[in-house]
Amino acid sequence: MIALQHDRVLARWRDEYGLDMDLAPHFERVERELNVVPVPPELAGANAHVARRGAEALGWSGDFIRRNVRGCVGSGVCAYGCPASAKQHVGASYVPKAHAAGATTYTGVTARRIGRGVEASTAGGGRLRVDAPQIVVAAGAIHTPALLARNGLGGPQLGRNLSLHPATAVWAMMDEPVDMARGVPQSYFVDEFKADGIMLEGIAGPPDYVAMGLPVAGERHRELMAGYRDMAQFGVMISDDSRGRVHSLGGRPLVRYDLSDTDAARVRSGLEHLAELFWAAGARRVLLPLAAKPELRPGEAIPALRPRDLKLMAFHPLGTARMDARGPRHGVLDAHGRVHGTEGVYVCDGSAVPSSLGVNPQITIMTLATRLAHHLCRS
Repeated sequence: MIALQHDRVLARWRDEYGLDMDLAPHFERVERELNVVPVPPELAGANAHVARRGAEALGWSGDFIRRNVRGCVGSGVCAYGCPASAKQHVGASYVPKAHAAGATTYTGVTARRIGRGVEASTAGGGRLRVDAPQIVVAAGAIHTPALLARNGLGGPQLGRNLSLHPATAVWAMMDEPVDMARGVPQSYFVDEFKADGIMLEGIAGPPDYVAMGLPVAGERHRELMAGYRDMAQFGVMISDDSRGRVHSLGGRPLVRYDLSDTDAARVRSGLEHLAELFWAAGARRVLLPLAAKPELRPGEAIPALRPRDLKLMAFHPLGTARMDARGPRHGVLDAHGRVHGTEGVYVCDGSAVPSSLGVNPQITIMTLATRLAHHLCRS
């Protein structure tokens, strides 16, 4: 489930940002190039099937995640690098095609100036200049604003509107072997609560991965890790209303993001849903990412939470050079990704995405890049 939730998000982009986009053919092309397919149930692993059992017992909507892979064997270590080279990342998919078409790539260089070309410094202290009538910046939601700002581009919205996917996880002790080190770690999702901005997604991993995240320490941590084979884990990710900002301090990016009370309440609801999911799946104990209440027993309620009570991760930074067709007072880019008021400079990365998506943005960013490529070819 790494593609955009088409109708809902695109309607928001049209209504709030003046972006009327038909992305369907570009999504289809990207998913075809990357071989985006559902995780086969036999590779999903027992952790996914625990969550699936709980969701089905509750009548919740869910399914196996669609991923960009070829030849996945369910090694269980996706976060550390695929030992089977099954991930269809850009280096394995689009970069070879670009080289075959005549593209030249440079590594170990840092872009300094952009305009009617790019000036960069090399790791060895040299200089590189590439003259080109069209420049596409893709340094991500953290570094793209800094590069544009150094060149006096972007306008008043540059670096603002940072959107994230705040996320955390819940663990459960089961009366059955789960062995999260086997199977695809992120293989099942529950979208029953997507209208509330809450997505439940499987996340698992080997013992060292789990040990870093448990909300306890000392002897209790040792006891839980001794029962690792019977432990299940599932995550919650929310579509945020909170917004942050990226700016430069001493030439380095500085990020400020404050979780709102509304988003804290979303996280709390997500934790409640995950606890309910695990109880329905047969858990005997549920572990929460809360210092004040790390363990939950059947019938116990999760207390009211403030943002500072939560142990969260943050994924998928977006929006710091967002597209907005209404002009530079509202966004940094026009509907095609061109910097407002600047000829030949485009942005196509997470910073261009105007709002939270509720899902991993990889395919959406690739889709916008495909759309931009078609536009530039026609220009």
